[in-house]
This record gives sequence, structure tokens and C-alpha cells, in this order.
Amino acid sequence: MLRSVGQRPVTGSDGDPRVVELRTAVSRLRRELAAHPAEFADRAIAEDKLAALAAMVTRGAVEVPRLRRSLLLIAGAIGSVSALSRGVSEVRRAVELFGEPPRD
Repeated sequence: MLRSVGQRPVTGSDGDPRVVELRTAVSRLRRELAAHPAEFADRAIAEDKLAALAAMVTRGAVEVPRLRRSLLLIAGAIGSVSALSRGVSEVRRAVELFGEPPRD
């Protein structure tokens, strides 16, 4: 069953195109970050959050609020590295496939 509202997890598999898209985007950005030669202050944060996202999609229990928080941290950590901006945008688009954030 797929859910993207509130705190409930979205359970998916390789058959869920959103999970496939997220897995692909995260994997690509992880490779790009690993190959990027420059060190920057928040690189470890970006690597850690990308690893957490990869683990989440591998388990198939995607938590939408956690996805969004991780995306914000990744964007903040990598945001100034223009060579990685396309990869960050792809992860953002993949996260957005899980729906809009709930309004307060």
C-alpha cells in the first residue's frame, strides 16, 4: 500500500516508479559526490544523508517527511558546489514525486 501523507511510511518496491526514480537519483549523486575532487565543509553531512536515503529506498519503507528533511540538508551542504547542482536537482525532483508536504 502506498501512502505519502503525514508521518506514515510509503512502502514500495522496484515496481513503484517513484522509488526507482529516487534510488537512481540518489545513486547518481552519491557517485558524483564521491568523484568530486574538492573538499568542502559540509561534505560529510551530504554523504551521510545520501547514504541514509539510499538505505531507506533499499528497505522500501520511504518516509516522506524524512525524505524532505534529508533533501534540505543535502541541498544546504552541496548547494554551493555548482558541479553537483544537477544531481541535487534530480534528487529534489525524485522526492517531489512522493507528493506535496502537508500544510500546517
